[in-house]
Amino acid sequence: MLELDVILGPFVEHEYDGLTDEHKVVFRRLLECDDPDLFAWFMGHQRSGNADFQAMVDYILERNQIRNRR
Repeated sequence: MLELDVILGPFVEHEYDGLTDEHKVVFRRLLECDDPDLFAWFMGHQRSGNADFQAMVDYILERNQIRNRR
């Protein structure tokens, strides 16, 4: 899904290496979720029932916003 590529691509390029090993595991698990679920979470239409996933979604969106302000 192109929208997810636009969100996740820059995060992987600029932020992924700075994640802790634990957060990298959560990120990789997050990517195993179905695209429609990921889309809903990243667009704010729904929240994930998994607290770790939702925290990662929130972090990704926050980091992307900060980077876009520069």
